[in-house]
Amino acid sequence: MISVPLSVRFDAALGGRWTSLSSGHREWLWQRRDHARSAVRPGDPFVDAGGLEECLPTVRGNPDHGDAWARRWNIVAPGEFAAETPAFTLNRRITDRNGAVVADYRLAAAPGYRFVWAAHALLDLSPHARLEAPAGTLTRVYPDPEPPVEGPWPAPLGAALDALGPDDGTAIGAVLRDCPRVTVADGPDRLIWELEADGQPRSVALWRNLRGWPSPVPYRSIGVEPMLGGGFDVEEDVPAAVVPGSGEVSWRLTVSAFREQR
Repeated sequence: MISVPLSVRFDAALGGRWTSLSSGHREWLWQRRDHARSAVRPGDPFVDAGGLEECLPTVRGNPDHGDAWARRWNIVAPGEFAAETPAFTLNRRITDRNGAVVADYRLAAAPGYRFVWAAHALLDLSPHARLEAPAGTLTRVYPDPEPPVEGPWPAPLGAALDALGPDDGTAIGAVLRDCPRVTVADGPDRLIWELEADGQPRSVALWRNLRGWPSPVPYRSIGVEPMLGGGFDVEEDVPAAVVPGSGEVSWRLTVSAFREQR
């Protein structure tokens, strides 16, 4: 394997959304054209336009996909942007470290504030792609409309979820709990996501939509989403992230790419 430099682009005016994550020979982020994305306001229903959205303080709770993705992010320092809401301020600084993309986050809110954060990344992957995570990782699965159930990765409900295709008309969400690092393998390419956060629960959400959603015109979309928390909403019976007594919490997301030499 050789390291492949990554570059990132984002749109501060539209929720800080990552619009490109490129390793030169390929674009990793999936896109979906939806003109409603440019007109969203805080509190609006989520618009699935692809890319990577910043979801906080919830993913499937209220507001839909959180309160940061629909706001303008403002410049607070060179290379650093922030989303301000009545409840919190989220700062993000993206830098390059030897070809890897490093995103440093800082959340300011009242001590004790409970939240979920997810880097809601929708990826452009072939039907041969797989999600590699430690076998046995406790995985919370959301078989709508039934309540969540848990089992060991990669087959928490008996059927394996690590294969990200071919399309079979299913759609399922899951959270790999206490899992700070995963690899997306697609042909000769590897994309590694690693999350660092002292004293906070670290997980990875998976949205495995193989043309099973939405009705009546489903499409294919694969989400691999590093997150703080153990579920999609702070109201669930799993750990959420919590702001400490200092009123601030920080974490780091590192994304790196590799390619097999053939």
